[in-house]
Amino acid sequence: MQVRSLFLLLVLILVAATAEAGKNKKEKAKKDGSKCKDWRWGPCVPSSKDCGLGYREGTCKDESKKLKCKIPCNWKKKFGADCKYKFESWGGCSAQTGLKTRSGILKKALYNAQCEETVYVTKPCSSKIKSKSKGQ
Repeated sequence: MQVRSLFLLLVLILVAATAEAGKNKKEKAKKDGSKCKDWRWGPCVPSSKDCGLGYREGTCKDESKKLKCKIPCNWKKKFGADCKYKFESWGGCSAQTGLKTRSGILKKALYNAQCEETVYVTKPCSSKIKSKSKGQ
């Protein structure tokens, strides 16, 4: 009986310690030392070349911060890495230009980025002819 009570007490202490440790982690994550709500963020500036890890500077009144950021190396440089678009399917191939076109509508602008509402992209038409699948 005493062993069971001792074991139960040990389990309760362990649960309480785990809960306290989790609460401390949450408090640290929320605590950034700033009460400013109207942050203005600049673009992500890569540390080297034109993509990869870098930083973004932000200002609010007389405060300033730097955040780590990452620009994917396959991003559409024309639009900026902070503008996210929903694209339609590719259109047909233009015989005159040899290009396909599609449009994208702005889905999300990150960090108060100035983004165009609609963008258009083109790519060369494929020279390969797609064959029908074997099941037909």
